[in-house]
Parts: sequence; C-alpha cells; structure tokens
Amino acid sequence: MYETILVPADGSDPANRAVEHALSLADEYGSRIDILYCVETYRYGEPALSSAEIVLNDLEERGQDLLSELADRADNYGVEVSTCLCHGRPWEEILERADGVDADLIVLGYQGQSHSREGKIGSTAERVVRSADRPVLTA
Repeated sequence: MYETILVPADGSDPANRAVEHALSLADEYGSRIDILYCVETYRYGEPALSSAEIVLNDLEERGQDLLSELADRADNYGVEVSTCLCHGRPWEEILERADGVDADLIVLGYQGQSHSREGKIGSTAERVVRSADRPVLTA
C-alpha cells in the first residue's frame, strides 16, 4: 500500500508521535521511510559570517543528531530508512521532498516546536495538508 513514507521531524512531541506511527506503518506494509529535517533559514537568512551563522550551525547539528537517532530507531524496527537535512520553509521543503522521493504518504506532527497553542494544528501541518497531492496523516 505504501512503498515510501515521508516523515518530517523536528524533535517535538507531535513529530515523535508521527515517527512512531510511520515506523509502525512501515513495519506493517514493508515500506521504506524517508526522514526530513528542515533548518528554517527564512527566519535567519542564509549564513554570511554573522551571528545567524552560529544559530544555523547549531540547528544543523541538532538536526543531524536527530536524524541519526531516528535512523537508529528505524533500524531497530528493521525498516529501510533514508534521511535528509535541508534549508528553507518547512512546508515547501516537505512537499518538494515528497515529490523527490515519490512518497506515497506524508506522516507529520500536527504541530511543531515553534507552535505554542495546545490542541491547534500548526501552520506547517496546515499548509502541507492543504497543498499536498498525496495522502497526509497528522499525529
């Protein structure tokens, strides 16, 4: 049913639930998982020897650490996994990556780390749900 499942991750609780759900689906259907971490460069601009460069480097390191941790979790399930760290607006990068890996399903948290209203869908999840040309599951 699902050959490739795209899972955007940012380390938030909803994103972690999405990863667990995606791993369960991948295990059940024999799917591969593609995990995406996006550094939100639009908030800071691309690095150019400034304090923004320090912030972005820190975010990249956190992203690489998170991707490694999630890849290990997928390995524990016996699920084939690939990871990608990108820069940009998360919702745009998610849709672009979904096209690039020909994802059959996108599984993402209903809100991310930058969202502070409990119980409300975040802007990234909302944009992905509204714009995707494939099934999207929010967790």
